[in-house]
Amino acid sequence: MTQILLNAARLLASAVSVALLSLAPAVHADTLQDISKQIRQGQHSQAMEQIDKYLAAKPKDAQGRFLKGILLTEMNKPNEAIAIFTKLTEDYPELPEPYNNLAVIYAQQKQYDKAKQALEMAIRTHPSYATAHENLGDLYARLASQAYDKALQIDSSNSSAQNKLALIRDLMITASRPGKATKPIGDPRPVEPVKLAEAPKPAPAPVAAPLPPPVAPVVAPAAPVAVVATPAPGKPVEAARPAPAKSADDATAEIDTAIAQWAAAWSRKDVKAYLAAYARDFKTPAGESRAAWDAERRKRIAKPGTIQVSYENLRVTVDGDNATVKFRQHYKSASLKTSSNKVLVMGKRDGKWQILQERVGS
Repeated sequence: MTQILLNAARLLASAVSVALLSLAPAVHADTLQDISKQIRQGQHSQAMEQIDKYLAAKPKDAQGRFLKGILLTEMNKPNEAIAIFTKLTEDYPELPEPYNNLAVIYAQQKQYDKAKQALEMAIRTHPSYATAHENLGDLYARLASQAYDKALQIDSSNSSAQNKLALIRDLMITASRPGKATKPIGDPRPVEPVKLAEAPKPAPAPVAAPLPPPVAPVVAPAAPVAVVATPAPGKPVEAARPAPAKSADDATAEIDTAIAQWAAAWSRKDVKAYLAAYARDFKTPAGESRAAWDAERRKRIAKPGTIQVSYENLRVTVDGDNATVKFRQHYKSASLKTSSNKVLVMGKRDGKWQILQERVGS
């Protein structure tokens, strides 16, 4: 059976690693680019020696850790790679790429439920991440193929299952033409798509601060400014048409991103970014002043130890510039581990979706 899930991950091996490396200070980026070159040339031992030396000096560096995960996958050490990518999702939950890498490895191991969950998390943190969307579609196609095969084993005369299986196989054959990956899912050899293929060189950009910044929300381009020409004498001036309003789907995508950034800021104890998720007219839960509520939140978040905040079953209902968001929240710290249903009432303030009310609910 031809495999199409890992094809989309080839983008992961090139564009993603380049994107991560571009966020490093120039001196460190040069070191990591050299290691990437060694991986491309199959010099795995040398690359591992260099990356271990790099991480000994910078053990928390996300770029280096990500690159080591790719190298371990290339060396057919999936369990060690999983450990690295999993830790990256815990330390930087706002980044979609480590989730996508986990999905590729899980799919190779035929752990399709885990692959699906990882891809859904990648999309949740970054709704416009096309690679994860494509991989998720390919995963569904693979699962559908297995289901139709099973149906035909039970009833070989099932013409409906035969037709559907033929459609899925045609899709897989199309995806496996030149330039596409053809390695079957579950092949125990090194995962071809995580090789660091040459990616198009990005346009020069100023050196950014060390990783990771929050993922920027996906914002639709601003409507162009209408230019009204001076009419000929005697002709009426036609009024400029208002720009079309954003669709509910656009608003939902923006809200998904805002919630992901809120949870990520909370998890990394970035109090400034966390409080920025709340509108100036936020209604505090107990009716206390906003200043008192902010002070209490700062105090709680500043307590020693790590915090992990995640969520699932996100449901968004949009009504113009207001929305109701419901989800299941999971919170874990050194002294507390809870799960509860959460309801957020959100509104658009200065072009951003912010929290107006927050409560535990169903």
